[in-house]
Amino acid sequence: MKRLFAFLSALAVTAACAVTAWAAQPIQVVEGIRVSGDYDWTRFAGQNVTLNVYNWGEYISNGSDGSIDVVDAFERLTGISVNYTTFDSNESMYAKLKSGAASYDVIIPSDYMVAKMIDEGMLLPLNFDNIPNFALIDEGYRNPDYDPQNAYSVPYMLCTTGIIYNTTMVDQAPAAWADLWDEQYAGNILMFNNSRDAYAIAAFKEGKSVNPPTTAEVDEVMEQLKAQKPLVQAYVMDEIFDKMIGGEAAVGVYYSGDAITMIDDNPDLAWVFPEEGSVLSVDCMCIPAASQNQEAAEMFINFMCEVDVGVANAEYIGYTTPSSAVWEQLDEELKYSEIAYPSEEVAAKEQVFTALSEEVNSELDVKWSEMKSYDEGGSGYLFLLLLLAMILLACFNIWRKMRRKMRNMY
Repeated sequence: MKRLFAFLSALAVTAACAVTAWAAQPIQVVEGIRVSGDYDWTRFAGQNVTLNVYNWGEYISNGSDGSIDVVDAFERLTGISVNYTTFDSNESMYAKLKSGAASYDVIIPSDYMVAKMIDEGMLLPLNFDNIPNFALIDEGYRNPDYDPQNAYSVPYMLCTTGIIYNTTMVDQAPAAWADLWDEQYAGNILMFNNSRDAYAIAAFKEGKSVNPPTTAEVDEVMEQLKAQKPLVQAYVMDEIFDKMIGGEAAVGVYYSGDAITMIDDNPDLAWVFPEEGSVLSVDCMCIPAASQNQEAAEMFINFMCEVDVGVANAEYIGYTTPSSAVWEQLDEELKYSEIAYPSEEVAAKEQVFTALSEEVNSELDVKWSEMKSYDEGGSGYLFLLLLLAMILLACFNIWRKMRRKMRNMY
């Protein structure tokens, strides 16, 4: 997998060609956004089509803080209504779709989850005739390992994991994942509340792959998370925004784009790519197999690939774009951000998630659940022991009184 930094030396030529080709197309404007003028955006107008879009929280330009409301612009352009809801982890999204509890038309899972859902027949093959803007996705992000034929997914954004910390609350800034096992941060650590990202942190610490090959390796690495748990304040996903911005925790682990957002809101916060390495993830736009609105869903995906839309989203959420044409239009601060576009040295240590075998994945789920309940289970066990001790003590006191009474009778 190729990162944007890898072709920055040739980006002037690549981006110039992409922008020239894009600019040469006829355009139309809606809500201040330029879109392709030769695409039939209104073919569903008046048909009462509603798309159910399921995305990560805080992961689209939504009109706040002076940003463009991307969903509203799409609705005005196409006449399609959008029911937009959010999830906080790949696992919760997968569980909801697998249960059949809800039906969606566009989802945005991460790379390894795309592979899993393809394998389980949960995604529809895309008709790229309806997604001509796929041509704006850079070659380095096409035909990836998780979707080798690029049949089911279109890259949306990229991110890396790392550590965000409050410079006013730590005596020594963390530099490695291993530092999250340091007692100086006890009670002040926020950890991922999903198994894959949390496991990866412990795997990096132990020098293991983030993609465990065996159940034995899962068990070994999960012991590290169990050992860390007494130091952890909370396991969080989107809750990290309020906690880190509000100074409720000293150290957290999260995704690079969200770190940019949090640092903008609280300048006391800082980011570090841990020395052991980071996870690089590609989040993709896909259509679930149960969707009844495939063509309209493909229109939404095509809209999200428009350059102005890509710029609005990237600048609002701070994530890494897979499109040179979008990158060229970004504001300078984000365009050259070392968080969104890390150095070659940082990128050389990145690992990517792959789909795990069913056996290994099941073991990870089991051990994650055991780890999460470890404290509660331990506390419950201790409570039962204390209760038993109290009962035994009470019985002993009753026995002593009865024994004394019997002795006095004699």
